[in-house]
Amino acid sequence: MKKILCVAFFGIMSLTGFAQSGTNSPYSQYGLGILSEQSSGFNRGMNGLGLGFHEHNQVNYLNPASYSAIDSLTFIFDAGISGQITNFSENGTKLNANNGNFEYVVAGFRAFRHVGVSFGLVPLTNVGYNYSSTNYIDEGKKATYTNAYSGDGGFHQVYLGAGWEPFKGFSFGANFGYLWGTENRSLVTSFSETYANTLSKYYTVDVRSYNLNVGAQYTAKLSKKDALTVGATYTMGHKLHSDPELQVISTNSETSVSDTTTFTVKNGLEIPHIYSAGFMYNHNDQLKFGVDYSLQKWAKIDFPQYSVVNNVPQYALKSGLYKDRQKVTVGAELCPSAYGRNFFGRIHYRAGVSYATPYIKINGQDGPKEISASLGFGIPIMNQFNNRSILNISAQWVHQSAKDLITENTFRINIGITFNEGWFAKWKVQ
Repeated sequence: MKKILCVAFFGIMSLTGFAQSGTNSPYSQYGLGILSEQSSGFNRGMNGLGLGFHEHNQVNYLNPASYSAIDSLTFIFDAGISGQITNFSENGTKLNANNGNFEYVVAGFRAFRHVGVSFGLVPLTNVGYNYSSTNYIDEGKKATYTNAYSGDGGFHQVYLGAGWEPFKGFSFGANFGYLWGTENRSLVTSFSETYANTLSKYYTVDVRSYNLNVGAQYTAKLSKKDALTVGATYTMGHKLHSDPELQVISTNSETSVSDTTTFTVKNGLEIPHIYSAGFMYNHNDQLKFGVDYSLQKWAKIDFPQYSVVNNVPQYALKSGLYKDRQKVTVGAELCPSAYGRNFFGRIHYRAGVSYATPYIKINGQDGPKEISASLGFGIPIMNQFNNRSILNISAQWVHQSAKDLITENTFRINIGITFNEGWFAKWKVQ
């Protein structure tokens, strides 16, 4: 029965992940798209908190140093999906959209004494939008033009990481990842006048690169029941060795004859250096409270942009399209009695809030800032085989807004299952 449930769950997860995009946001047309949540099921209940999380029964890939805490006789497998409803509003006009998405699949185990290993698949960016706008060409309001915008795709990462605790209280680790994915964007401009040409722009980006993330944690015992873990990570910024391409197609509306011009920017994409730090206070494994801060150094990165200078079309790198992104997260977890007999006392009750500044600029002004909050539960799965597996469920609200631009309110449900199996224990014959 257990195997059947597993197969059903991952079958649904796969269909959800490949059938739909993880976003419908028009903001995903800028930069590399919407930055995906870099957290698993238990983190999401605390709105993504985790840099100081150093526990034995979860895979916390936010900080690879945490892998050293994984139990020696268990194999942990964790996977999650999400579903969301987003409300878009602008100038009194409102629209709703629904999405489902594969979120992550990760695993971890103890390889050697004080050495833990993790591997998995996580998304990095999401692109998904489809909308149009119609405007008048001149003040006479006789002729109009319509811009149709659409995009899809995203980048993903498969990683392998390890964490080592060389002496009690201190650990460090690293994740090495392979990045891949394709993002497609298009802008088609058509005119109400039949003599005017249709102008189409198709942007394509294909990425095959790497990612490196390192982290460290130190746990100080404050008393017999209290401990404080401080964590920090660094993600290396670098060029992605990708050549963004743009095709500009002008089509004669009367003859349907097209003229195509192709532009390519060599090595035109880059990811930023990311610096993060946080802490988690732990009281007797019952109450955990923490704060995370991250700084993504986007401001000095150039990005390809199409422009016409002196009647000459260009597709080249341009500065000033990004800004540094900062994010602060505060979260907590309460588990009244993790090893008690009362079922409700063994549930992990979680909550968290975050504030993030944008990394993109739109028409010279800052993109949308983000405010989010979450509530979640970690429900123990108890059966005849073990009582260490956990069903993680959380609800999250995300608000994005910028002056004179679209306001987005997203309500998201995250569901993840952590299977914690005693695969390495030896059988005893009585």
